[in-house]
Amino acid sequence: MLSPAPSAAMTAAAPARAARFSGAVVALLALAIFINYVDRGNLATAAPLIQKELKLTNTQLGVLISSFFWVYVPGQLLAAWLVYRINAYRTLAIGLALWSLATLLSGLAAGFTSLLALRLLLGLGESAGFPASSRLLGQHLPPHRLGAANAMISTGIMLGPAAGTFFGGLLIAHAGWRVLFISFGAVSLLWLVPWLVRTRGLSAAERGPRLAGGPSFRQIAGRRELWAAGVGHFASNYPFYLILSWLPLYLVKAHGYSVSQMAELGGAVYVLSAMMSVIAGVVSDRWMASGASSNRVRKAMIGLASGVAIACMLMCAFGDARLAIAGLFLSSVTNGLGSFNMYAIGQTLAGPAAAGK
Repeated sequence: MLSPAPSAAMTAAAPARAARFSGAVVALLALAIFINYVDRGNLATAAPLIQKELKLTNTQLGVLISSFFWVYVPGQLLAAWLVYRINAYRTLAIGLALWSLATLLSGLAAGFTSLLALRLLLGLGESAGFPASSRLLGQHLPPHRLGAANAMISTGIMLGPAAGTFFGGLLIAHAGWRVLFISFGAVSLLWLVPWLVRTRGLSAAERGPRLAGGPSFRQIAGRRELWAAGVGHFASNYPFYLILSWLPLYLVKAHGYSVSQMAELGGAVYVLSAMMSVIAGVVSDRWMASGASSNRVRKAMIGLASGVAIACMLMCAFGDARLAIAGLFLSSVTNGLGSFNMYAIGQTLAGPAAAGK
């Protein structure tokens, strides 16, 4: 763990903090991540129609999908700095407002260039999601409670693409892709109302710079645990984002599914992933409560998830339509076991003083 052991004063203050940081805040965090993944997956869901209407090449479509990450990845360092400068509550609110507006305006885009600019803006806004949520969970919850809490966050990761693929696919089939972006962006902004009301007191209690007292970015970068966890997170993210970014187009182009059929099948994969995440999150906390170490629990689940991921990708790459679809449904095990554990690992290694960095 990067942070020093808590003092007696910190230990005594922990119950007070936990009492204020209620399950309602965790639920709103999960909802924010749900919105995050709905909005980032809209382009993939609408890709067949956008490509046809705007006459985009396959290369241009690939650039639009990947450009989100050009800003999203380095933007998380900026977001982490903001989390400790103005606090996680305000950082998340600013990020969500930014990415919701980018989503809404994407429905008005006239071509490749404007869509590209809005995808970059979307990535910048969405980069606030995980630094802020990890900071809040790592700050307020002990390691043996991080499994269920991160599993709730992970349901947002899974149900976001499920809702976006299913409802978004049905919406664009009847109203067109522009309505999808405009309506989803407008609805996303509504989250700000309960968040600002519910966390006003929590945010006020953390006003002022919070950069002092924890390890610096340079100290964190010097730890081998960081690099090992980072490589593991990369390996876990690759198959998940391959599915998230290309699943709709893969089902339509490679296997001939209609947009409506793609919406139903893609949505079902993510719903199963969310169910697996909730179950595995509760199991991990109970396993640790029975005496197992965090090290053992996290590594066992991540190892199993990685093994299953290999099988899923091979089935999709080399199997016929039925075997490929079976591989996609099996990927729900990988997604459910892997996602929440990756974040819990980072929060556990960081401790309360560095979670979010």
